[in-house]
Order: sequence, then structure tokens, then C-alpha cells
Amino acid sequence: MTQIDPSAPIAAAPSVGAAVVGAAPPSESDLSLGPTTNTATVNLLDLDRRGMEAFFVSLGEKPFRATQVLPWIHRFGVTDFNAMTNLGKALRARLGEVAHITPSEVLLHQEAVDGTHKWLIRLSDGQAIETVYIPDGERTTLCVSSQVGCPLKCAFCSTGHQGFNRNLSVAEIIGQVWIAHRWLGHDLRGGGVRAVSNVVVMGMGEPLLNFDNVVAAMDLMLDDLAYGLSWRHVTLSTAGVVPALDRLREVSPVNLALSLHATDDALRDQLVPLNRKYPLDELFAACRRYVAVDSRHHPVGSSHRYITFEYVMLEGVNDSPDHARALVRRLRGLPSKVNLIPFNPFPGTPYRRSPQENIDRFRDILLAAGLITITRKTRGGDIDAACGQLVGQVAKRPGFSERHLPRFSEWSESTLRSRSLQTVTE
Repeated sequence: MTQIDPSAPIAAAPSVGAAVVGAAPPSESDLSLGPTTNTATVNLLDLDRRGMEAFFVSLGEKPFRATQVLPWIHRFGVTDFNAMTNLGKALRARLGEVAHITPSEVLLHQEAVDGTHKWLIRLSDGQAIETVYIPDGERTTLCVSSQVGCPLKCAFCSTGHQGFNRNLSVAEIIGQVWIAHRWLGHDLRGGGVRAVSNVVVMGMGEPLLNFDNVVAAMDLMLDDLAYGLSWRHVTLSTAGVVPALDRLREVSPVNLALSLHATDDALRDQLVPLNRKYPLDELFAACRRYVAVDSRHHPVGSSHRYITFEYVMLEGVNDSPDHARALVRRLRGLPSKVNLIPFNPFPGTPYRRSPQENIDRFRDILLAAGLITITRKTRGGDIDAACGQLVGQVAKRPGFSERHLPRFSEWSESTLRSRSLQTVTE
């Protein structure tokens, strides 16, 4: 067990295991839908390329300064403006007065026996989120969070049982990628093997309920000046916020994973309460729109060739052959693949993981129908880093209810016009 000093700079990963460093949750008066930030200066981790260009223009500088600074922050992990040697001394001094580069703090690091890493990350208001790194041969995946807690209350998910506090800022989302690269002792100066080859926005929270910040963070993941990931290697996972799905298709080329878990409304209403607002027929209509190629709005339309449908396997609930055949019918004619997820239990849950024979039988029915089907490996279970087990430290927002969620139907068209989709290539 290794205790982490949160005031110390991030260095190479320590030995297996860690102890929690105390961080008391904030009082109710401190809670808000957004983070507590230093308003005197700008955290440059909050800015994607367009935001960075606008920031420099506001200083009377040329927009190209963004192309000089972004690599220092994201590719090289530099937080000291004085180290940015391609900037003049006067500009470095000015940046020191009006801006800062401040990632969140690592409170806890754990490494599982299978090589999975989990970080507990303290935010500026004392809340904490969790981020997981999963190595699998040459493929490495970072699972990042998008909210403090989650408002959707899916019955089988530990995160949903923690309550909800607020959305993460762009800096708090992309900062998880920044921390992983620093912790794993890797920068992107060129050459070598990537510390992170894939990112899934699949951690704590519903990403589409934090739309603007998540899309800006994903823009940085794809930007060659930052992390330079292919759109094929960035995936957003959602429970199915239908209006936001339609918006996402217009502004981002990333892969989509949909948390399905049931094939009829009665059962999905119980497992995924969001289904009561966006039932399955409406959701699948949105999925078909999402994969449709429309070059007018989506110059890289081939990125949406298929959707990954996630299906947690719950014994006696959704794992029968009849459920498998119903799933085949639901997915007929829709470019898709299925990810079967053995349930990962947590304290107080009434659910049990399906026996392996049930999972295999379910999988075989899908395969026989021509559906690409994979049973997800359970990784990091010994450190509670497996799917559905992330909890962080959440001070539940008092009085929060569904009425606080964004009203996507009232989004202005200016939101879309402000995000001109750029062609992204591998």
C-alpha cells in the first residue's frame, strides 16, 4: 500500500495498491452544477483548439499561438509557461499573469493483479471521480468520467446509487487523459508506444447530459496538436438521450456505444429509468439515424458504420434464450455489434451475475444470427475498477431531480453552428 501525496508532482506509477488520502466532501452550500474554479485566471486545460485561438485573440495575439501552446500542454505534459521555449519571454510572462495549467489531484492509485490501474481524482471543490486504465496487449484503454456521480440511477450500476452532484468541466475530463499519460511516464513527442491507444467516455456519469464539455474534450483527444487519437479509437457510451444523439451525429465523428441491457420497455424501464422518457422504439429510430451516412453534415460518415450495444448479464432477469432472440430481432438490419458484460456486483445490489453457461448460450444465439458478439473480460475487479463499479466521492446535490437535466429540445441552432465539424483522419 502506497500513500500518495496529492501536493507532489505526478511521477512514475508507484507499487501496487494505495491508501485513500482523506478529502472531506463539501458542505451543501458549496454544491453547484459546475466546478469551483479560480476565476482570476483561465485554466488552459479547459480550452480546445477553437477556444485556445479565441483566448489568444482576446490577448491581442494571433490565433496561431494556439498551435504553439497546445502541444506543450497535452503532448509534452508541461504546466510551466517558462518552459515553452518557442514563445517569447514577454508572452510567457503575460500567460503567467492571466492563465494557468492546473490538472486535478490524484488522491489514490491502485493497480490490480491483471495490470488495470485506477485513480481516484480530487476536484477543486473536494468532490472525487474515478478513472480506469486497462492494458490488453498492444491495445490500452482509458475509461474516463464525465460527471460527478450520475443522475440516471440505472438499477445495476454502483455509480448511479451514489447520487449526482454536477457536470465535469472540459479541464476535468481531458485532465484524466493528461494524468494517465503523466502517471504512466509517457509523452507524445514522437516515437514509442502510446500509453493510451483508446479512450472510452464510459466512466461515471451520462456523457450526453454534459454535451458541450464532453464534445470539447473529445475534440482534444482527436486533435493532432493534443492526443492525436483516431476517431476509431474514441468511444462515447450513453444510456440513450435521444435528442442529444441526433446532435452528436452532427458535430463529432466518434464511435457510439449504447447501454441497452433489455429488449422490451417494461424491463428496460426498471433497469434504465431513462427509458421511461425515451422508450425503445424512439431510441432505435435515433440509432438508425445515427448510422445513416449524410455527407452534407458528416464528411466522415463512415465512422458511424455500426453501434456497439452493451448488455449487462443479470441472472434470471435478462439472460434467457428468449431475451437473446428478442435482441436479434431488435438489431436486425442495424449495423451493430454486441458487448455482453458479466455483471460486477457491489454492496446492496439485489442482482447476481449470470452463470457462464447462460452467457455462452446467449452469445451463441447472437452469433448464429450473424451478430458480432463479444463477452467483455472482467478487468480490475479486485480494486473495484470493473464496469459499473466506479463510485468516486460524491456529495449528492440536495434536492436534485430530473427537472434539473438539460432540456435538449430547446437547444439553439447556434450550439451546432459554433461547432463546425472538421474532417478527421487516422
